[in-house]
Amino acid sequence: MVTIRVKGGIPEGCESLCRTCTRGHIITGFRATEEEVFCKTFYIEREIRFPVRECTFYEDRRLASKEDMEEIAWKLRSTTTKPNQSLGFVSAAQLQEIESAAAEIASTNADELKPIG
Repeated sequence: MVTIRVKGGIPEGCESLCRTCTRGHIITGFRATEEEVFCKTFYIEREIRFPVRECTFYEDRRLASKEDMEEIAWKLRSTTTKPNQSLGFVSAAQLQEIESAAAEIASTNADELKPIG
């Protein structure tokens, strides 16, 4: 059996990380050779002239970022005002009661802090 080795070649079927990176900017033309890849990590976009296998700044755009997950996360509230109580889900009516009670406390605290005069 004959084994063929290509030095300096890239494995077939491996895509550059830039294609799935949040910072990758790819411009593709009609021909296979018409493609420009830029990286937005740096202050000035930098052209990348080779397929990237590994990058320390890589952020997969197919996965949610920490900020995105925090934005869609459920907010858990305590159903009591006692400290060290377990957190859990509350109904919409209970949430309105808790928020209105917190608003009343905040408004009374604000009234107490107003300067007299």
